[in-house]
This record gives sequence, structure tokens and C-alpha cells, in this order.
Amino acid sequence: MMMAGFLRNALRFALTITASPTRQSLHFPPIFLLHTFSSSSTSISTSAESHSFTVSYLIDSCGLSHKDALSASKSICLKTPEKPNSVLAFFDSHGFSKPQTSKIVKSRPSLLLTTDPDKTLLPKLDFFYSKGVSRPDVAQIVVSNSVILNRSLENQIIPSFNFLKDFFRSDDMAISVVKRFSRVLLFDLHTYLASNINALQEFEVPKSNIAVLLKNHPRSFMVHPHRFREILEKVKEMGFNPSQMKFILATQAMRAMGKSTWERKINLFKGWSWSEEEIQSAFTKFPLCMAYSEDKIMANMDFLVNKMGRDSSLIAQCPVLISLSLEKRIIPRYSVVQVLLSKGLINKDFSLWAVFGCVEKRFLHKYVNCFEEEAPQLMKLYQDKID
Repeated sequence: MMMAGFLRNALRFALTITASPTRQSLHFPPIFLLHTFSSSSTSISTSAESHSFTVSYLIDSCGLSHKDALSASKSICLKTPEKPNSVLAFFDSHGFSKPQTSKIVKSRPSLLLTTDPDKTLLPKLDFFYSKGVSRPDVAQIVVSNSVILNRSLENQIIPSFNFLKDFFRSDDMAISVVKRFSRVLLFDLHTYLASNINALQEFEVPKSNIAVLLKNHPRSFMVHPHRFREILEKVKEMGFNPSQMKFILATQAMRAMGKSTWERKINLFKGWSWSEEEIQSAFTKFPLCMAYSEDKIMANMDFLVNKMGRDSSLIAQCPVLISLSLEKRIIPRYSVVQVLLSKGLINKDFSLWAVFGCVEKRFLHKYVNCFEEEAPQLMKLYQDKID
């Protein structure tokens, strides 16, 4: 009953033209109206010229497509090239490539109106430089989240960075988190990061495990604390031990999807004849099996079951197989296995994990090099499939 209730609990948790006038009817407008009309026409003409220049500049100088330039021109109006030229020159002098600068302008066109880039933009880049971040990495941080250039260095960026540094007791670890998810610097520290770290600590999750989650999946912390605590409660109810890493993995998996996505994936596995007990067992063994996209789950299951002819229950027993790359691991290795099977060199009931789960060096030794005389073509076949 406890296992059968797994899905129900998870699903509840996891939206006019008139006739020609007579002479007597002709009236001429006062002079001031003619002047007003003339001024209005001039204004409209000037506005149209500015818009035309803006769009042309965004296309010719910033590399935007016509569609993106039209969209960006709704939020800025450029009259002369001097100011935007200085902004483009600033990015170029700091190693930003033209495609990178183009992406920044597309997402934050207002940056082209910056009066003095060295005064407003440079201090933020210098902060990252001072922490040992290379120019290419700084460029990537900005490109991935250009809004960072509009946030306060003293009130937002530095306090957020220092919070990460103090938690890890390392500038390098803090930089690693920022490079992985730069938006972590822009969320309210106390509402999200601090509150959710405290929640994990209250559940007696070891700090080392919290650090792993924050370093590798900082996005997991960017959820309202009430929702985050609900996830922790549900994971604990499922039988996961907060002191073990699987508790963190289950938290990450459930944080990554809502109720509707969870339900679709449950039904997806049921479509491969997995029972409720098998789904629960698979999630308990490897929580991230639920975190992969539906396309990836379907592709791996299709190959393992339909192409290789294995029973779907075998994958339920070893759900980590869902995580493996089809193109870089499963298909190349299976091509080697097919040759070995055709020559009777291995048993047809070989272990899926023994073949697909082992490291590269062990696979080559056990399934390629050991059969060099019997099947000398294996190495080339394997390399061709990987490439």
C-alpha cells in the first residue's frame, strides 16, 4: 500500500467624402493652424528619420536581424552614432566578440544609451577581473545574463557574491557557481538562497551535500521557500534519508518539474509497462531518471527495448541507463557488441550495465582489445560511431 500510494501522493503535489464645396462654403484655416500642422509634420518626419536610423544602426553596426532590430527600436531611439559607438567600442576592447555584443544589444538595447561605459559598466567587469575571472569567462557571464550590467554593484552584485564566498569559504567556488548560473547574483539573498539553505540545514542535510547542490545546480534554490519546504517534506515522506546524497538528487528532480510534467513522465513510464512499484523503485534508485526530458527518456527506452530487444523491466532495475548518451555511448558500444554476438564471442544475455555503464578504458579493454585477433575491425568501427 505504501508503494502504491507513491504516485497518488506525488501527483497531488507535483496552468467621408462630401460633394465639391461651393465658393461660399470654402473656409481657409487660420495661420496658427497651418503653423501647427507644419510643426507636427516636421516632428513626425524627424521621428520617422530617427526610427529609420535606429533600425539601420542596429542592423549594420550591431548585427541584429531586421526583425530583432524592429523589436529593439521600440525601446530606444538613436539620433546620432556617437553614444552607441562608444558602447560597442567598450565591449570590443574587453574581448567581447561581435556575436556576443549583438546578443547583449538584442536583450538589453538600452545599454546603447550608456553615456560613459567606463564609469557605469567597467566597474562591474573589473569586479569579476579582481576575482580572477578571465576575460572570456566575464564576457560569457555578461552574455548569459546582460541584466547584470544594470544592477547595482555595491547593493546587489558584491553582497550576493560575498554570500556565496562565505558559504563555500572560497572565491573560486563562488565563481564556479556564478559561471554556471549567473542569475544567482540577482535574486534576493534572504528570500531565496539563505532561506532555502536554512531549510536544508533544518532537515539535517550535511553542509557538504548542500554545497554539491548549490555548486552544480544553483537554479534549484531559486524557488519560493514555502514551495521548497514542501518539496523537502515530500522527498522525506518518500523514504529518502536527508543525510544521504540521494535526498539531494530527489530534491533536485522534484524541484525541476511541476505536477503536470511529473504526471506526464509517470504515464510515459507506464507506457513502457512499468508498474507503480517499478516506477517508485526506479526513482528511489536513481532520482534523476525523472528529471530528463521526455524525448530523451523515449529515445533511450526505444533503443534499449525495441532495437536491442531487452525487457523494459530491466531498465527499471537499472534506471541510470536513461541518463547515458545514446549517440556517444549506447549506440557506439552496441555496434561493438553486435559484432561480438555475431561471432559468438559473448553471451547474448550480457549485462546492460556491464557494457554501457563502465568507463571508457574498461570497455575498450574488455570488449575491444581482448578480441583484437578475432575481430580486428572493432576499434575502427567504434571510433567511426563516436565520430
